[in-house]
Amino acid sequence: MKTYSFEKLKVWQKSKQWIIHLYKLTEAFPREEKYGLVSQLRRASVSVSSNIAEGSSRKTPKDQRRFYIISYSSMIEVLNQLLIAEELGYIKNKDLQKSRVRIDEILAMLDALTKSLRI
Repeated sequence: MKTYSFEKLKVWQKSKQWIIHLYKLTEAFPREEKYGLVSQLRRASVSVSSNIAEGSSRKTPKDQRRFYIISYSSMIEVLNQLLIAEELGYIKNKDLQKSRVRIDEILAMLDALTKSLRI
């Protein structure tokens, strides 16, 4: 079976692990948030790894960079939504802080990947 280039990227691997973490974290959200905040958080998280994968398949550095920037923005969106979830009492501050460490790591990796594609 062929391994695609995105599968070798540490940032993609971390962002995929992040999705599992986030799905588990959002399981405890109120039922009425299933189609609200839970859905938004999950879609934005999946978007991070999906855009990394799609970007890695693009032929030009400029096009690749665009997808990595979208991934970065999606992760910022996730952080915003987690801050709201914490204020609403859906997650504990300690869970937010643990998530922030992971988010910061992925954002730093995305930033480095984007900067490596000088255009």
